[in-house]
Formats: sequence, structure tokens, C-alpha cells
Amino acid sequence: MNCPGGMLTYRRRPWSYKDLPLRLAELGLVHRHELSGALHGLFRVRCFTQDDAHISRTPEQMEAEITGVIAKIDYVYRLFGFKYSIELSTCPEEFIGTQEIREFSEGVLKTVLEKAGREYTINPGDGAFYGPKIDFHLEDAIGRTWQCGTIQLDFQMPERFELDYTDADGSKKRPVMIHTVTYGSFERFLGILTEHYAGAFPLWLSPVQAVVLPVTDRVNDYADSVAKTLRDAGLRVETDTRSEKIGYKIRHWTLQKAPYMLIVGDKEAESATVSVRSRSGDEGAAEIANFAARVTAEYKNRVM
Repeated sequence: MNCPGGMLTYRRRPWSYKDLPLRLAELGLVHRHELSGALHGLFRVRCFTQDDAHISRTPEQMEAEITGVIAKIDYVYRLFGFKYSIELSTCPEEFIGTQEIREFSEGVLKTVLEKAGREYTINPGDGAFYGPKIDFHLEDAIGRTWQCGTIQLDFQMPERFELDYTDADGSKKRPVMIHTVTYGSFERFLGILTEHYAGAFPLWLSPVQAVVLPVTDRVNDYADSVAKTLRDAGLRVETDTRSEKIGYKIRHWTLQKAPYMLIVGDKEAESATVSVRSRSGDEGAAEIANFAARVTAEYKNRVM
């Protein structure tokens, strides 16, 4: 777990109530000795990277901060087009802290979810040993659900690590900690995302957004100039100058699920155009500037 490092980072200097909320984030490498039979592609691995964040704030800031984190997670999941469900996981039977703090923490999370109008189910006893949590479960392409995002409310670790801040009256007080991730395991999220789109990522997500396919070596220089124009427009472009038949190249990039293939031959070189082929089929000839403008707008607007 990355949490102790977050606590020690907080302790590196004194803090005032004016500094809070303090939001610290890291891409933390986590190791888990999974049994070999439990390993499952990118979905369950022995070493994964978390987008871990630890937010320290005053008790008065709790509800507003948690509401903001929920809104951020919702924004990211909707951006990718995911359906998701929310669970409120209560503390397990064996937990650290008092029963009073346990009930108060669970009540805070319930209140935030209800004020935000979020539907949720209760998952009894599945919280962390230091506090309850809100879990976000993504639904993949075949209907399986995966727990990715989480928001964990923690009064205990700041106590154990003796964290404090100076309040307005000059007294020392304990901050309250939120542990949160949006993607969870980057590896798992990438696996879910790949299956969600069946590899056919929308333009804004595709590693290669367009590929230029010269029909003959005579137009390789023209193909390179087309690619440069598109790169200058901010697109991720490759040029396939292999000495292969154009049908072979088209098949290869179709299997790679490239959003756009731009086929150029002598005719296109003479007219300063490209022959556009998208995933849905041939789109005909287009001037380079017009194509670049259309696709750049599609990219920037995150058209799905």
C-alpha cells in the first residue's frame, strides 16, 4: 500500500488550516503476490500502478471534498463511455478506532451520496480496516463488473502517524484523510477499456489516429508531406512505406483498427488530395487541409 508514504509526505513540514485541503497524488507501484491460477491478463497481475491520492482536510471540509471527488470520478467514467454502479462498503467487524467514529464515518458517506442524488447499494463489512469507503464498479463489454475507483474516509491513520495542523485558534488538530483512486489499477483499467471498445478506440483515444498508405514508392515523399501536415495539426500519424501491395496494407491497418487510412497514389499526389478510408468504409477524395480540419475537430470534441 502507498498510504504510509502519503502520511510521511504530509509530515515533512507544519501545516495550517489555511493550507487545507491538501491534495497529494502519485502513480504508485503496488505489489501483490497473487497465486498463479488467479492471474488474468491485465485484469489481475502481481505488480500494478495506482493513481493514488491522499487528501488531508479539516472535518468541516469533508462533505464538500468528497462531493468533488465523486464528481471527478463521474466525469472521467462518462468521458470513456462507461456504465458504473456505486457501493457503500461499511467497516469490517475487525477495524481500528471506536464504534462512534465508525458510525460517524459511514454516516458522512451516506449523507454525501444522498445529497448528490446518487443511487448506491450497501456492501456490508467490505470497507477498509481504517474506515468505510465508496466503491465504483465499471461494467465491461460482456457485462462483468470491476471495482476501479474508490473513496475511503480515514480518521485512523492521521492519528497513528500523529499528523496535525494549526487551527484558527492556534490549537493543534488532526486532519481527516481521504484515500482515493479514479482508475485504480492502470493495467486493469486498460484491459477494461480495450474490451469495452473491442480494440476500436475512438479517434481521441487511438494511439495511431491516421495512417498514410502510399500505393507506390513514387509517392513516398508526398505521403510524408501529408503525414507532416496532419502532425502539425496535432494528430498522431504514421506512414506505411513498406514495399507491399496496397491491399495488404489496407488489410493490416484494418485489423489494427486504425480510425483513418489515407491512400495516396499518383492521382492524389497531382491533385494534392488523399483518398479517405474510415472504419465504416470508403469516404472518397478529400483535400488535405479540409480533412485535417474535420478530423482535428472530431479529436478535440472527443467524438465517440
